[in-house]
Amino acid sequence: MRNLKTLAMSATLAMSTAFGAYAQELVRVAEPNWASGRAMAGLIKVIIEDKLGGEVELVPGTNAVIFKAMDRGKGEIDVHPDVWLPNQSNFTNEYVDTNNTVALSEGSYQGFSAFCAPKEFAAKHNIKTVFDLATPEVAMLMDRDGDGMGDIWVGAPGWASTKSNSVKVRDYGITNFFTPIQAEEEVATASISDALNKGEGYAFYCYAPHYNWFVFDMVRLEEPAFDPDKYVIKQPAEDPNWFENSKITTGDKEKTIHVAYSKSLEGRTPSVAAFLSKIDMDTDSVNNFTHEIVVKKRPGDEVAREWIAANSDRVDGWLGLN
Repeated sequence: MRNLKTLAMSATLAMSTAFGAYAQELVRVAEPNWASGRAMAGLIKVIIEDKLGGEVELVPGTNAVIFKAMDRGKGEIDVHPDVWLPNQSNFTNEYVDTNNTVALSEGSYQGFSAFCAPKEFAAKHNIKTVFDLATPEVAMLMDRDGDGMGDIWVGAPGWASTKSNSVKVRDYGITNFFTPIQAEEEVATASISDALNKGEGYAFYCYAPHYNWFVFDMVRLEEPAFDPDKYVIKQPAEDPNWFENSKITTGDKEKTIHVAYSKSLEGRTPSVAAFLSKIDMDTDSVNNFTHEIVVKKRPGDEVAREWIAANSDRVDGWLGLN
């Protein structure tokens, strides 16, 4: 009987030690350069550290860098917290479907992308659709740097949506009168704020979830309904003449947003991999996260812990505890 007890205690200790080894291995979570990506990265970090006893490092990176690192499976970057589909489908096609080195969470949340303008300005000048931008009169009203062309922000460098938006504004005829601007989101947000404060015009890429909907009085401009036959976007990796050979004359498909993770985590830290496979957020929660963190400037860890406490049953479900 004593030997059985000793064996049982040894087995329990071994299991605890093994779990501790898994949980304590450093997990590197990418921190993308957009609001919802940063919010989701913070939430994942807190759950791994507080609930699984792990250690997390947040690592900045572009989509291409993040997916390539997850594909290698060497722990350089293990998690992409905010994969927008179909925007990033070129990466998921390669690494999830073909290479089978990256996995997507079963759950997801919804989003959209569009072009926006200040609401009061748009109403005053009868700007309702993207095609209303494609006139010299409107361009003059939205010329913020005095070069004779209107200004439209199409996104940040490295975003998949920036490529699509660059093609869109060309094919909608907007670039006949507007200069497409690529800049980091913080720079674009400052320009939006300045335009609104001065009652000036500005056209810009917008998406949800995002804190801007809490902060700015802006309106989404109408686009033709999504039509896959009219939405052809090539990627630089597959076609060096991607811009010339792409054509988009329709709005975007509604977005489905997942967490992605390197399948190497299934062997290195299976408890973390199991959690990431089950995570399932919603648009309203992510919207509120971005508002609390970016606008109210609250610490991300604090916001995440507050949300986790209020949604403990949901989080326990992701962890397989109920």
